[in-house]
Amino acid sequence: MNSLSTPPELSTAPEPRKRINLRTPDIMAAVQAQVETHYRSELVERIRARGGVVSAAGMTLRLAKQFGFCYGVERAIDLAYAARHSKEFAGKRLFILGEIIHNPEVNAQIAALGIKNLIGPRREAEVDDLTADDVVIVPAFGAEVSTVEKIKDKGCYIVDTTCGDVMSVWRRVRSYAADEVTSIIHGKSEHEETKATASQARSKAGRGHYLVVLTLDETDYVCDYIRHGGDRAAFLDKFAGAHSEGFDPEIHLKTVGVANQTTMLRGETEEVQRRIRQAITDRDGPETGPKHFRFFDTICGATQERQDALKEMLVLPMNLLLVVGGYNSSNTSHLAEMGAAKLPTYFIRDASRLISQEQITHFDLHAGQEVTVENWLPEGDVVIGVTAGASCPNHLIEETIKRLFSFRGVEVGSLA
Repeated sequence: MNSLSTPPELSTAPEPRKRINLRTPDIMAAVQAQVETHYRSELVERIRARGGVVSAAGMTLRLAKQFGFCYGVERAIDLAYAARHSKEFAGKRLFILGEIIHNPEVNAQIAALGIKNLIGPRREAEVDDLTADDVVIVPAFGAEVSTVEKIKDKGCYIVDTTCGDVMSVWRRVRSYAADEVTSIIHGKSEHEETKATASQARSKAGRGHYLVVLTLDETDYVCDYIRHGGDRAAFLDKFAGAHSEGFDPEIHLKTVGVANQTTMLRGETEEVQRRIRQAITDRDGPETGPKHFRFFDTICGATQERQDALKEMLVLPMNLLLVVGGYNSSNTSHLAEMGAAKLPTYFIRDASRLISQEQITHFDLHAGQEVTVENWLPEGDVVIGVTAGASCPNHLIEETIKRLFSFRGVEVGSLA
């Protein structure tokens, strides 16, 4: 196997034959120039420097204090670009295990670098077709253990961009598995990160088990089974595709540890763990119960910063909120949920969804699809809040700002 700073969590093979440094000054200079061209925004930085507020022609835009790319996303993108610029990889085929992050424009730019997808509906090649001369990028969400091991067996170079916060969760579920504690994962069972985390729960010689819960209603269903037992077949049917092979609620809910997809709402994850801990205590008693329950806080710091910043902004007077980002981005969708609970909120992929002053096309979280809404932008004085998920580049925020002020006939050069 060839490896590029492959973390211990993914490495079970002997010492690699060769290590390649992707962070040399010449490579990073080329990466920085290209990344800045693609994703940075001087306008956004100027507005931030002025307190995050800009006004003209009766329209005021208020930017959240924290939004856009987090460190983990920036690192993942930098490493992908660095792999393309590396002289060591010149002439080699480059592949990636799915989307590097959940933003369609960023993923399009990665594809434009000639990096082909190995996973998902847009797959362009098969893992089985890889050779030892190929380079494979592991995205920020990580990847399932079985997939990574298969790539290692091929002898490929691996560029691992897995976020450190995600690997912290992996360490927790592996510790659960080592002690034969079932991991109850608060997350979306179809999400790449949750799939990767679940696979880590099974990585200890198959001793670990997992169950994925998404909602508090699902959590209450599990809690009721913990307290009273129930119909085993009905339980397994309800959580089909969201539990480990061989999972038996009669056995594997005896001792549990809660983990989470790092981009969930902190308050909801805390409520999941509170309810499950109480159910264990009700079943086993206050003395024995704590021995059968574990929990560690593994919410991503950047996710929490963006949620806290939006919460702070939502107490200010605003007419509406725009949330910019990829529709399959978990952390971005949670921002939209937070906004929708307080005021009219529109979740848009980019500025092209701002059709006119009268029409907007946005992603309806309840319908699970884009919808077009009429008369969304009030006339006269209006205050609009703007935020974005951790996978949204600043230039998409800039384009949104330009588009909004164009409705009032204002040129962006006069804004900041």
